Amino acid sequence: MHTNQYGPESAPPVLLLHGGGAAGWMWQSLRRSLESRHRVIVPDLPGHGESSSEEYISHSATVNALAELVLQRVGSPVAVIGFSLGAQLSIGLATQHAPLVSRVMVVSAQAKPMAYGGLTLGILGLSAPLARRRWFARLQARQLFIPPELMEQYIDTSAGITKATLTAAVGENLRFALPENWSRFPGEALVMVGQRERRLMRDSAAAIHAALPGSDLEVVDGCGHGIPLQRPDWFNATVSAWLSQE
Repeated sequence: MHTNQYGPESAPPVLLLHGGGAAGWMWQSLRRSLESRHRVIVPDLPGHGESSSEEYISHSATVNALAELVLQRVGSPVAVIGFSLGAQLSIGLATQHAPLVSRVMVVSAQAKPMAYGGLTLGILGLSAPLARRRWFARLQARQLFIPPELMEQYIDTSAGITKATLTAAVGENLRFALPENWSRFPGEALVMVGQRERRLMRDSAAAIHAALPGSDLEVVDGCGHGIPLQRPDWFNATVSAWLSQE
């Protein structure tokens, strides 16, 4: 898994997990705001960006690869911030490898299996070739609030995602259910969702929060599915304050 690292190696480590269809570049604004005080670790998940040659297989395989990354690169617990697909992986990492996670921020994670997921995947498979068309990628980018300065990177990433990766990653996303042992995660947890996201996403955030006693829930006014890119200044400040909490 291609991984970039920023900031002092001796600083508190933070692992940033991007959403499906994006890559580590989506964290550019947050990374720049953190790297003077934190060791920021930014992988491109399998099948995405610089890791596009490595097909996405499953959430489980990716979580294990991320655990190995933390063990090899850091060797101590990390704070994990995940968005969408990355948020599901952050939950997986916190439950399957809890000793490696000091705290976790779960941003816009679907945590209830979607009805008619098979039909959705079928349509997705048929439309996969469109991802290589600039006009289609631009339409998709609007849903994630991709800013103009990151548009070319989004288009390139979208074009590089294979049908196999797309169907595997989205299939895992649609089928994702909250792990039973999420309720036993011992670290700090913040669950975040946009007030204008789909009902399924808002219900998922409520369920994630309810399942973990002591977690915090933040419903962000005016935001859809793209909080880190839609309100970067607010999000960066929120993350910095959250990381500084004892």
